[in-house]
Amino acid sequence: MPLHKGPEKPDERPLSVNPFYGEANPVGGMAEAPPKHRLPDAPLPPATAYQLVHDELMLDGNSRLNLATFVTTWMEPQAGVLMAECRDKNMIDKDEYPRTAELERRCVAMLADLWHAPDPAAAVGCSTTGSSEACMLAGMALKRRWARRNADRYPGARPNLVMGVNVQVCWEKFCNFWEVEARQVPMEGDRYHLDPQAAAELCDENTIGVVGVLGSTFDGSYEPIADLCAALDALQERTGLDIPVHVDGASGAMVAPFLDEDLVWDFRLPRVASINTSGHKYGLVYPGVGWALWRDAEALPEELVFRVNYLGGDMPTFALNFSRPGAQVVAQYYTFLRLGREGYRAVQQSTRDVALGLAERVAALGDFRLLTRGEELPVFAFTTAPDVTSYDVFDVSRRLRERGWLVPAYTFPPNREDLSVLRVVCRNGFSADLADLFVADLERLLPELRRQPHPFTKDKDAATGFHH
Repeated sequence: MPLHKGPEKPDERPLSVNPFYGEANPVGGMAEAPPKHRLPDAPLPPATAYQLVHDELMLDGNSRLNLATFVTTWMEPQAGVLMAECRDKNMIDKDEYPRTAELERRCVAMLADLWHAPDPAAAVGCSTTGSSEACMLAGMALKRRWARRNADRYPGARPNLVMGVNVQVCWEKFCNFWEVEARQVPMEGDRYHLDPQAAAELCDENTIGVVGVLGSTFDGSYEPIADLCAALDALQERTGLDIPVHVDGASGAMVAPFLDEDLVWDFRLPRVASINTSGHKYGLVYPGVGWALWRDAEALPEELVFRVNYLGGDMPTFALNFSRPGAQVVAQYYTFLRLGREGYRAVQQSTRDVALGLAERVAALGDFRLLTRGEELPVFAFTTAPDVTSYDVFDVSRRLRERGWLVPAYTFPPNREDLSVLRVVCRNGFSADLADLFVADLERLLPELRRQPHPFTKDKDAATGFHH
């Protein structure tokens, strides 16, 4: 979550409350609303409190029209019922809620099988609050394994982690929080993600691992994990350096197994030590749930696992947080059970079909150039065509927001800061009908945009709306 500051100056203006929000007597004691930045002195009736919060939240965007987020915005009503039934269960209390813990264990086993662990029974994994926590845990395991192998030099030597400049911000946070040097491979030309050979060249005896991203948030493309492992195999032959790979499959690890079965990116590659995914992205569950899996117990140092005698029973845990609801884990198991392989394949194929079709229709408008087409993740990025000078992608994003569509516009990182794009994320629930409405709104805006004398965005940094 972002950090928030308190109000710069007190804002205690009383706001009138609709008398109908009250009890049987609609005017009794309902002269003004409670303060906004301090606890009210007295309680409110539950209906009044609900209506006040409900009405303010109406000013939020419509999540179904949010084409910026990868996070699931629609689930079946039955899943919602299950989540409501489990929201009071503390996931950490495995002794009190043994069946919830069992469903978590089954999800880990299913993912180990899906990702071709050599021995799914020997794979180690856990649920998390999302991929950010899962990446932190994976990074901690990489660092601890490296430190154990280099006990004669550490902590004198500074560890580093190699990754593309396109990684999700959680990897930069990991390096900052855990004092690891981030070595990033920049973008070059039409390559918008990590180059395997360039990554291998950044590795040395202090490299704890290399992160490969299966589904870049910048453009939806898969990084070549097999080629990355091959480059590191060659590096080991030349130098003896044995560098493990972590696959950040926040999105792609729940797409590729169903739509790209011949793509080798997972535990079939011996160099892949760990994988994470977001259950709340293409795992099709409301936020927040993620998963982290290690090839075997050797890949996750035992000293990182805490065995806590608390709330009854001995609990082995590996997490950054403690208490959290079991609702999302239960919803993940429900979705695995509900869809199975064929169901997931059908959902993800439908989403990819929508992305491919929508990308082609955007290209056909003539004002835009596609960078990707939704052929890997159901995500595509596009920019304005070279001959378009009256407006830019930030103008398009701003005007689409007027129609309720949230489409991020942002500038690429080094060495492609010259490139600004729009990105569309297609998720389950974003149907072909909604895609039709999106194209119609975009087409309706183009005549006005073409008549602009110039792009109206003065501060592109301020206008950037990049959302992972």
